[in-house]
Amino acid sequence: MKSIASAPAKVILFGEHFIVYGGKAILCAINKRITIESKLSDSNTIHIDSDIGIITVPKNQLIEDIDIRFRPIIFLAQKILRQFNSDSGLTISIRSEIPAGVGLGSSSACCVAAASSISGLFTSYSKEDILRLALEAEKTIFENASGADTTSCTFGGILEYTKQGIQRLDMYPKFQIVIANSRIIHTTSQVVERVKKFKQKNIEEFSKLCHNEAILIDQAVDALKNNNIEVLGEKMIENQSHLQRIGVSNQTLDSMINLTKNVSHGAKITGAGDGGCIIALVDDSNLQKTLQALSEYECFPTKIDMSGVEQKTIHDNS
Repeated sequence: MKSIASAPAKVILFGEHFIVYGGKAILCAINKRITIESKLSDSNTIHIDSDIGIITVPKNQLIEDIDIRFRPIIFLAQKILRQFNSDSGLTISIRSEIPAGVGLGSSSACCVAAASSISGLFTSYSKEDILRLALEAEKTIFENASGADTTSCTFGGILEYTKQGIQRLDMYPKFQIVIANSRIIHTTSQVVERVKKFKQKNIEEFSKLCHNEAILIDQAVDALKNNNIEVLGEKMIENQSHLQRIGVSNQTLDSMINLTKNVSHGAKITGAGDGGCIIALVDDSNLQKTLQALSEYECFPTKIDMSGVEQKTIHDNS
């Protein structure tokens, strides 16, 4: 028997960085997925075969000694095997459509898919149970993980996130999102620290930016609910100006966004900034023109994933 699960990537539509200071953020899942296949084995090991490498470790290996790239998956494997008193080992295969390390939630999607795939060998968990497991696993490498990315990858659709909680917005968007990768490596913690220093040096201006961002997001939510792509694009452009002001954009990202100026409905960075990806809002009328405008970069179209994590169990014919 094998259990196969997949979970979608995510983008931040609005609110990155300002969320740290009490604001809101709007996230959406996209139809690029990580797929994980799990099988029980007769060995006393956990074996992982993935796009980023291969590892085999004893079932009882101390989690602190595991390669950080595989630590969340090994953690889940050990936890679930113990929970169901299984003497078996595990063989796990991971395949991804999501570029890693560019702010699209690849680590969260991997944790969600792994929690669903491995647990699916023993039981059928609710999405709420999968989320709890996945977040616990993610915290083995990101101790302060908020749960926003993990929730998006678990439930799909569009989410409104605040420090007080997460709400799934009940809507079926008609737009698409083009994602373009700058291929600039960035360190999220360094970018967050830069924003903190900007706030400390520009207290009054930062307070005003937070206020304006809150109004912008409320307007963006209304535009989402009404499928008003023109207003949504205007709000993305406005959000980008806020991100530029706090210093998380750069010349390359600004140039990429400028390439879409006359073809997309609006564009901005997504995630921490200072590298990673930009997103451009499109529909059928301007999708190809936007892809062409960004053709010198790795870019691809996406739609909103409404399903979230999906799992199935396949029994051997024998």
